[in-house]
Amino acid sequence: MAQLIFSLDLNIVFVALPEIGAELGFSGQTLQWVVGAYAVFAGGFLLFGGRAADLFGRRRVFVIALTLYALSSLAGGLATSPAMIIVARAVQGIGGALLLPSTLSLINTLFEEGPRRNKALAVWGGAGASGLTVGALLGGLLTEGFGWPAVFYVNVPLAGLVALAALYFVPRDERQADSRKFDFPGALTVTVGATLLVYVLVQGPEDGWGSLGIVVAAVSAIILLVAFAVIEARSSDPLMPPRLFENRSLVVGISVTFIYMGTFGALPYFLTILFQGVQGFSAWQTGLAFLVPSLAIASGTQLGGRIATRLGVRSTLWIGFGVGVVGTATLAVGFDAGSSYLVAVPGLVVSGVGQGLVWTAMFIAASSGVAPEEQGVANGLATTTLNLGYAIGLAVLVAVANAGTGGLSDDEARVASADGGFVAVLLAAAGMLLGLLITLVHPSASEPSAAVSGQLDR
Repeated sequence: MAQLIFSLDLNIVFVALPEIGAELGFSGQTLQWVVGAYAVFAGGFLLFGGRAADLFGRRRVFVIALTLYALSSLAGGLATSPAMIIVARAVQGIGGALLLPSTLSLINTLFEEGPRRNKALAVWGGAGASGLTVGALLGGLLTEGFGWPAVFYVNVPLAGLVALAALYFVPRDERQADSRKFDFPGALTVTVGATLLVYVLVQGPEDGWGSLGIVVAAVSAIILLVAFAVIEARSSDPLMPPRLFENRSLVVGISVTFIYMGTFGALPYFLTILFQGVQGFSAWQTGLAFLVPSLAIASGTQLGGRIATRLGVRSTLWIGFGVGVVGTATLAVGFDAGSSYLVAVPGLVVSGVGQGLVWTAMFIAASSGVAPEEQGVANGLATTTLNLGYAIGLAVLVAVANAGTGGLSDDEARVASADGGFVAVLLAAAGMLLGLLITLVHPSASEPSAAVSGQLDR
């Protein structure tokens, strides 16, 4: 349910953006920060959120995150100015950064490694895929029926109920037997550094990569992240223990999350342009159009859990990326100004199944061979690279798609959007080939990861 809420909120606000901008007096340039503020703070605080779950208790951080989500959503619905809603979205992003790794950490510690965890992650992934469609559909319905504040208010009872349910259903956090300390210098440098890095990736295309603000933020991000690496190497109890990178399964998992979001994760943006800008769909029709890929993704997540149990994670990732390459290349055929929705359906289905397979398998990989007390930081790493992969991949693909589209008439722009989307989607398929090659580094089903081998040696 928490994952459903998290993914629902990713899409539900997009539909309401025009009304939010008109009623609160946003300029065209600042309206993007209703989305950008969430993305920047969610991306920057994920590693912090993961380690907090390890040290302060998974259920405790889970409930705090949901409470923060509910309160910031309420503040967003009550906002009367651009500044108020941007601050509310920033706090909501921090809530999301605490929620996602703690949710994964709970699954990975409540279910032992193997078939039961694989099944649990498949259910979790299916809820995420469902939330993306529900968000688009519910956003259109709520905005048309009750106005834009409703897309924020809907989170309040949902998050509140799940927080209360967690107190009843989720086991209490165990008292820590050791005296681990919270690495405050590491947390400060990585959180501020990652936040600035995501800011650069989100705002760079808008302000220009050579603008003073972007250059200063980029240099500051690099300095802080280098300082974080030095602090972690010297700390007796680091926020991100360097030994985690001895685990090949985890390294492959976090690498694949980066590739995944830069390829599969960027497709919805170009599909939205195709459906609305090229084929003329309304927001409501676009939500319905996303039903097909969402159902395919949800089916793929369930299939991914079964294949991983039977054939192993490496085979599942390899099959998922292979199916994704074929499906995404087929989907590119639908990016034509004269084509209909039906032309895109075969590609949507095949690509969606591949996407679901990879989604489940990459989080199984990221949790395999990781000690229970470090599941939070491992999942924080995976979700951080997930966000960075999306920001970088989307920026590159959008730049490719928009090359040479300026100064065109409406009809010419429509054709150019379709042609640019065609090239970008093919480039995404090529990126999936890189993901396929990376999976070959993952330990085979009969080969224990480095972390597991080390535990056996000890």
